[in-house]
Amino acid sequence: MSNTYCGNSSAKMSVNEVSAFSLTLEQKTGFAFVGILCIFLGLLIIRCFKILLDPYSSMPSSTWEDEVEEFDKGTFEYALA
Repeated sequence: MSNTYCGNSSAKMSVNEVSAFSLTLEQKTGFAFVGILCIFLGLLIIRCFKILLDPYSSMPSSTWEDEVEEFDKGTFEYALA
């Protein structure tokens, strides 16, 4: 076998080669948009897991039927009109 070591020539890049790989404005905008969508998706996933773990905390304590019973009792001001 040969004792020569193969060096990585791509690690030694000149300034001109690095500037050739810079992103355009459209690419930067696309990456920013995808990043914002990923953050939004992550927040939605966290919210869905919270609802799955404790579904009754997001439900209101009163129902429409309770409001109808109060309306039948005459507790609302506009019931007299």
